[in-house]
Amino acid sequence: MSITETLAAERDRTVQQIAVLTDDFDAVVEASKDSNADDEHDPDGATIAFERSQVDSILQQAKRHLAEIDAAQRRVDAGTYGTCENCERPIAPARLEARPVARTCIECAARR
Repeated sequence: MSITETLAAERDRTVQQIAVLTDDFDAVVEASKDSNADDEHDPDGATIAFERSQVDSILQQAKRHLAEIDAAQRRVDAGTYGTCENCERPIAPARLEARPVARTCIECAARR
């Protein structure tokens, strides 16, 4: 599978995940409308707030990953994919296989 195909498949999976998480978030918000608005004194309030926070956190992470995928595709299009953004050396194929959106080589990533 080419890198463009790999990134396209990863993008499709991530877009689907974002759709599911958005639906989940909306469901939690909708459910909280029917509950006591005072989370502090409602025994279920903390659980609802936690669920909402948890789903939102995962949703934001998925959106950041989608942006990383799109940036990786732009690097492919520009001919710079697989080159470390810090040291400009090639990124090891095994790293790119494990993390197709990698911007840096292992050595530079370890320094962060």
